[in-house]
Amino acid sequence: MQEQQRGSQNLQRQFAKIESEDVHLWSISILIGLAVAAGFAALNVPNIVWHHSILIQANARYLPHLLFVFIALILIFNFYTFDQRRKLKWTREELLRQLARGDVAEGLSLIDPLTETYNRRYMEAALVKEASRTNRTGAALSLVMIDADGFKRVNTRFGHHKGDLVLVEISKLLNSTFRGSDTIVRYGGDEFLIILPDTDEQQGQLAIGRLAKAVDAWNTAGSVPHYHMSLSCGVACYRSGMNIEQVVETADQNMYANKSPKASHAR
Repeated sequence: MQEQQRGSQNLQRQFAKIESEDVHLWSISILIGLAVAAGFAALNVPNIVWHHSILIQANARYLPHLLFVFIALILIFNFYTFDQRRKLKWTREELLRQLARGDVAEGLSLIDPLTETYNRRYMEAALVKEASRTNRTGAALSLVMIDADGFKRVNTRFGHHKGDLVLVEISKLLNSTFRGSDTIVRYGGDEFLIILPDTDEQQGQLAIGRLAKAVDAWNTAGSVPHYHMSLSCGVACYRSGMNIEQVVETADQNMYANKSPKASHAR
């Protein structure tokens, strides 16, 4: 995290440097423009010399030399500006590439690579955010803890490759069952935590019911041969002022309480 903050600060400094160089170029442009304008004004406005009430026009013999100097200054400035603009453009593009790579890396660091759900690192920030929103608005917030029954036997009997396949299938079921506004987190191993904003405990139980139906349909389809999926779920509701970590623990306890009477098995 500290390395990311240092990297972000370094990029901000580089952007500030680019912006200052932009201002520098614009300042030079304005000065050159004023100098050229003043020069042409001097060339075109007669030099008025009053001598015995007679208007004497400016001597034009210096005009070619002045024109040559002005043209040379303009060409030199244009070359300089073009080179500086090219460097600034390259620097901007490189910084944008760095920012894009940083955003991708940050995003990947919050995603579980197997199930493509969020990981616990993301969960911690999401829980704080949703708890804060609930405290502020009084909206309901529920957490659902989900565990795959008998999952260790899946790895023992079928191997870790089949176990990984089962976890991927569970994550697909969760994504298809819960709402887009809900947050699905791989809590650890074969456990998943679902964060359901604007959902009370009763609505959370209804969501669990929908998941049970989806699991039954999945088992009927025989998506993974010789495996019967069984999920244990526990729901807990957060209320304003509560400790969000204790609510997670309550959901976990409720999940294990629902697991005990079940026949957890892997055929």
